[in-house]
Amino acid sequence: MVESILGYLGLGLVLALAGIGSAIGTSSAGNAAEGGLKKRPEASGNFMVLSALPATQGIYGFVAFFMLLGKLQADASQGLVIFGIGLCVGAVCLISAIRQGQVCANGIVGISQGHDVFTNTLIYAALPEFYAILGLVGALMV
Repeated sequence: MVESILGYLGLGLVLALAGIGSAIGTSSAGNAAEGGLKKRPEASGNFMVLSALPATQGIYGFVAFFMLLGKLQADASQGLVIFGIGLCVGAVCLISAIRQGQVCANGIVGISQGHDVFTNTLIYAALPEFYAILGLVGALMV
């Protein structure tokens, strides 16, 4: 019974933490985009792409949730393992999305100031995302 409760708590954590990180990251970049639109409304497409980028960690959390749900339903005695995986993957996605949102927000500010930094910002923003991907792959391997 306790194992099952821990397992479902882990499922909730991976979904919630990844979603919270994506919400914070996308809103950080979105706030910068709102400010940037006042100076360069023609760059709204670039701003939209950069603002949406941190949402991917929420997707990774969603994928991990469904993967772990299947494992928990198949073997409820794995609850402690699923709790640990959910906590760790959720935390990685949370931090990755927040930091990626900050990178994107800085890129948006640079674009609004007239600098051609869209491509470089995409490259820099992919670096924190890499760790969220590693977390998801690690969850797949368990």
